[in-house]
Amino acid sequence: MPSTAAEAPSAAPARQARHASVATAYERVRRASVDLIGPLSPEDCVVQSMPDASPAKWHLAHTTWFFEQFVLQPAAPDYRVFDPRFGFLFNSYYEAVGPRHARPERGLLTRPALDEVLDYRALVDEQMARLLSGSHAPAAIEELVELGLNHEQQHQELLLTDIKHALSRNPLEPAYRAARGLQGDEAAVPGRWLRQRDGLVDIGAEPGGEFCFDNELPRHPVWLQPHSLASRAVTNGEYVEFIRAGGYEEPRHWLSEGWDTVQRQGWRHPLYWSPDLASEFTLEGRRELRPAEPVCHVSFYEADAYARWAGARLPTEAEWEAAATALPGHGNYADPSGNLHPRPARSSAGLVQMYGDVWEWTSSAYGPYPGYRPAAGALGEYNGKFMCSQMVLRGGSCATPAGHVRASYRNFFHPWSRWQFTGLRLARDETA
Repeated sequence: MPSTAAEAPSAAPARQARHASVATAYERVRRASVDLIGPLSPEDCVVQSMPDASPAKWHLAHTTWFFEQFVLQPAAPDYRVFDPRFGFLFNSYYEAVGPRHARPERGLLTRPALDEVLDYRALVDEQMARLLSGSHAPAAIEELVELGLNHEQQHQELLLTDIKHALSRNPLEPAYRAARGLQGDEAAVPGRWLRQRDGLVDIGAEPGGEFCFDNELPRHPVWLQPHSLASRAVTNGEYVEFIRAGGYEEPRHWLSEGWDTVQRQGWRHPLYWSPDLASEFTLEGRRELRPAEPVCHVSFYEADAYARWAGARLPTEAEWEAAATALPGHGNYADPSGNLHPRPARSSAGLVQMYGDVWEWTSSAYGPYPGYRPAAGALGEYNGKFMCSQMVLRGGSCATPAGHVRASYRNFFHPWSRWQFTGLRLARDETA
């Protein structure tokens, strides 16, 4: 509800502080997106290496269109859109908003030029700053801005994963940036099985708590059977053993669709690995494969096949969340001065690498929680309409902005996808 002149005096400072916090977060997140293209050339920002990826320039423009479409146009009556044609170019999948340019052809958008997209961002940011500078913006606007900022952080991760794929397709294999964070190899810490809580647990975001997406709601009870989780993520070295044992040649480890995909695509190792299993392509260029680091860029099919080969399984998303809820959310996230690459586990004393490093595939299909209701209007298309034929991942990755994920956060991708920073952790059933 909008604040008014009759608002209690004690409420006014709190609302002003809230406005200031939202405005500060807006500036920080928006600046981070532009910083991500700092190492790129204008040509790098246009390329689209496959239909599932998008050009860096498109990410910058789409996230700007989101604020223009869903915040400025409804809330700022005097606002005039930067270019009426941009709605068609930079709408992603919001059918209720109108038609849009085909996703597989985003790489054909040589115009508008990168400079014009940056001008577009600057104008929208100026108008958003004006909107957020007042003390009477409705709380609903703040909620929309918070959604928009979390949406932009998702696109920051996508920008990194998409540009990594694009650079890997260049025969020169150029690096996104000079090496700075990748350290020398370390011995892998031993993995352990750790018994987890079973019985009735609640999962999903706490109502009235920190920001969450609608697919994390409502919070609800789930019954967990006795089980254990591996103390760390599966490593490169362990996955090499699977390959050398004929893992990609033995159909009994694979789901039927997975085996068909392996045969059709000719997969014999994770994405970005060399055929001799000696090196991998990273955002800092190609370098030797390090056995202690978490295996990365594997599909759900590959993760599931490895788990079967290892005599284990993938955790359910409820098992994962119940274990992660008690842990601090610290991890190896995207950091301008850090790795932008998974790091080896440093301990096996408890559950480690639950946050950051690699998104961990679960065995859970992406679907609605009991009682789920999408939001009204176009924003109801954000998550709900994708609850079909996709699998849930948990925990974030080394390309995820710090502070973006939480225990209840549900990521989702098709089971054949592997250009994201996706890995796995093992689970197994236990007797009561």
